[in-house]
Amino acid sequence: MNRFCILALIGLLLSSTANAERIKDLTSVAGVRSNQLVGYGLVVGLDGTGDKTSFTSATFRNMLNNFGVAIPPSTDPSSKNIAAVAVHADLPPFAKPGQMIDVTVSTIGDAKSLRGGSLIMAPLKGADGQIYAIAQGNLVVSGFGVQGSDGSRLSLNVPSVGRIPGGASVERTVPNAFGQGDSLVLNLNHADFTTARRVAEQVNSLLGPGMAQAMDATSIRVSAPRDPNQRVSFLSVLENLEVQPAQEVAKVIINSRTGTIIIGQNVRVSPVAITHGGMTVAITEDLVVDQPNALAAGNTVVTPRTGIEVDAGSGHMFEFSPGASLQDIVEAVNQVGAAPGDLMAILEALRQAGALKAELIVI
Repeated sequence: MNRFCILALIGLLLSSTANAERIKDLTSVAGVRSNQLVGYGLVVGLDGTGDKTSFTSATFRNMLNNFGVAIPPSTDPSSKNIAAVAVHADLPPFAKPGQMIDVTVSTIGDAKSLRGGSLIMAPLKGADGQIYAIAQGNLVVSGFGVQGSDGSRLSLNVPSVGRIPGGASVERTVPNAFGQGDSLVLNLNHADFTTARRVAEQVNSLLGPGMAQAMDATSIRVSAPRDPNQRVSFLSVLENLEVQPAQEVAKVIINSRTGTIIIGQNVRVSPVAITHGGMTVAITEDLVVDQPNALAAGNTVVTPRTGIEVDAGSGHMFEFSPGASLQDIVEAVNQVGAAPGDLMAILEALRQAGALKAELIVI
């Protein structure tokens, strides 16, 4: 693919579909991802809030030996001013040696706080055991804690975890297959057959038939130039194309611990009768047809009209009309000030009765 074809792609960017999303927001490029790094080290300079565990003392002894300081075996080098910590970071894709990344430092012993401490040089390794970065620097700790002589304590946030912005230097590049082959693969963030088809169709409408193929509900293979510079320019245009994503599967998500209820827009309720305690909710939906005059130039319009009735004490049972949405039920329950637990019970009963046309997820 030459540069003239790439420049021609820009024309499609001028036209966008309402409520469409960029391919950049819907997908990620296969092989372009971050990698997790982890390491072990010592934090020094604490104000008596460190730990005295055996592995901390052994690590401190080994560190001093590396600097030529020999400690007699009978001497315990433990100090409340040092703490053993775990260090972890995410190595971004295409990170090059010399670039700096953020690291998070967490205590693994009984240290009370890392405030005021400094991390001594600690290597960070990947899943393959290779060293990819070196971390060192002063910690930023948002929490703090104080303790009285009588054992009383007061703490804010978590003082045993800190961060070092730009605290690790990248030492090794992670290889990737971005510039290899005659094609690249776009992976949808949320698997959906309809969205995958639409992405492939949008790309083909720009590049020509057969340039993009939807492999499954997640992956779309797109032919791409081999030249690295052209491939970057090609992907820059491609990821800014806009696609109308498919509507999500009808879902109802309930968090039983916090009482949070999330209801999808496509959730519907089949005809059903329901009563909960002393509260009864009735929902009906009618279609009103507005017909213009014979000589008018207007169009016939069908308008849905939903009626909601709430009875907090009669205890009578009402029937839901076909097509009633779950939003109508929620609004009715809110009108009588019902607790989220009441709505959860109603949703669960609707699912057991087979009237809830959605996936019910309880977390």
